[in-house]
Amino acid sequence: MRTSVAVLATAGALTAGQLGMAGAASASEGPSARAASAAPSAAPRTAGCPIDIVYTSRFQIDRNGWVTNGGLYFGLKNKSTKSFKKVSFTVTNVKNIRFGRATPTGGKVTHKTSKTVTVYDKSLAGKAKLGVKVRTRLLNKNTYKVKFAVRGNGWNCSVDQGTWGA
Repeated sequence: MRTSVAVLATAGALTAGQLGMAGAASASEGPSARAASAAPSAAPRTAGCPIDIVYTSRFQIDRNGWVTNGGLYFGLKNKSTKSFKKVSFTVTNVKNIRFGRATPTGGKVTHKTSKTVTVYDKSLAGKAKLGVKVRTRLLNKNTYKVKFAVRGNGWNCSVDQGTWGA
């Protein structure tokens, strides 16, 4: 009897948790625009890597799938006071995302296609940011993903910095 009570309690907790998640998902959708949020996967970090990846955590899309307010922001933030040379940051489509116009922050866009955007800076100063705001269209609002790659001289960071999306 104790076993069946524990099983029923666990099933009740799962059902309540699933209902709570469904309620939160339906509350975020509006009549003309839908809200979305995405969390990054665990980025493969190298010990002593002095950069953080920054990105838009919440955004809304219009009825055609375009992200409102100018698009999504992706960038790097230098956590140290040391400067680094020849820094590039690449955002690449993995699933269901298309890029439009790209506006750089702290550098210049060196490569831009509908599936890839690269921003570059000759010297990333200490505590500085390097990023890009890119007009973005989601082909599917439920499943989308991009991957990040960083390159630079003077640090101990892996090139592959993980993915972001839902």
